[in-house]
Amino acid sequence: MVKPASRVEKIPPYLFARIDKKKAEARSKGIDLIDFGIGDPDIPTPRNIIEKMKEATENPKNHRYPSYEGMLEFRQAVADWYRKRFDVNLDPKDEVLTLIGSKEGIAHMPWAYIESGEIALIPSPGYPVYKIMTLLTGGIPYIMPLREENGFLPIFDEIPEDILHKAKIMFINYPNNPTGAHAGDDFYEKVIEIAKKYDILICHDAAYSEIAYEGYKPRSILEFDKDKQYSVEFHSLSKTYCMTGWRIGFAVGNKDAIFNLGKLKTNIDSGVFQAIQYAGIEALTGNQDSVEEIKKTFQRRRDLVVDGLKSVGINVAKPLATFYIWAKVPGGYTSADFCEKLIGETGIVVTPGSGFGDEGEGYFRLSITINEERIKEAVKRLKALKL
Repeated sequence: MVKPASRVEKIPPYLFARIDKKKAEARSKGIDLIDFGIGDPDIPTPRNIIEKMKEATENPKNHRYPSYEGMLEFRQAVADWYRKRFDVNLDPKDEVLTLIGSKEGIAHMPWAYIESGEIALIPSPGYPVYKIMTLLTGGIPYIMPLREENGFLPIFDEIPEDILHKAKIMFINYPNNPTGAHAGDDFYEKVIEIAKKYDILICHDAAYSEIAYEGYKPRSILEFDKDKQYSVEFHSLSKTYCMTGWRIGFAVGNKDAIFNLGKLKTNIDSGVFQAIQYAGIEALTGNQDSVEEIKKTFQRRRDLVVDGLKSVGINVAKPLATFYIWAKVPGGYTSADFCEKLIGETGIVVTPGSGFGDEGEGYFRLSITINEERIKEAVKRLKALKL
């Protein structure tokens, strides 16, 4: 058999394999699973976006190859949205790039900047793509631990000076997946200070900036890097408009980073289907009432889940953003063992914190992407569980 490339062998084993096996076993026994595992909204995409997509698919001009960097009309809509939402001015021609979902852009960024042996600063627990793609490039992920006692923010003073001098890019992600943590202005100011001092490109994953509650308005890194010298931000329509399956997002910011990412992409993909881009324009420029309703739904679910966890002795704060709840596993269990116990004894599926990096051990994540009746049923099952 042909031996795979060594880079593939560097990819860590599929950390959720044990959980998938337990899910299959539970289903084979007829257990009704309540799945909090995947961050995939169950709420339908707003109707105005769907109707625009239908209209656009009927136009033959959209059946051909799209432009590699994305339609200028879509990139202009992104720029207009950033100006309205964050008071950030972007040139749609060279400071905005259309992506096949933000994951694709995040995954390609290390390929555009990291040589073999070079360092990327990676948060943990965190979105696994940051670390895995750094490894695939031959780069070295330097882990920035996110600890509860520090609000799940990295402590930059703990990073050795020589590492900061060698680092080329830093990934940050607020509001945060998986912890639900948010960052204040002082954090972003410190990040830009570090970027300037050590010449590091900041890659901010802002996919959850619009899923926020109680009047909280997450910030863009570009509000603090006004000249866009040190940062690029990744965003997506997936979470804000419940469009995960549509695969459309964008990167904005430093024009050199946008150019280099775009140059890489032109040799890998052929862009986003134009009909989806027209739907994206409608999402960004159309009526936003649906976004407010989506947030209200997630906030109700957040409250049900947090109150339910507290009722069984698992104390957790209500996050101000994202649709994730990050909670400590009860004493005596590892993350994976507790998740397996939940599946086997209650049919409840959650994600072990260890799946997001070693620093996630001792926690589990719930995605509030299932309806309220199922959440109430899950709370009933938890109350009957002996911990």
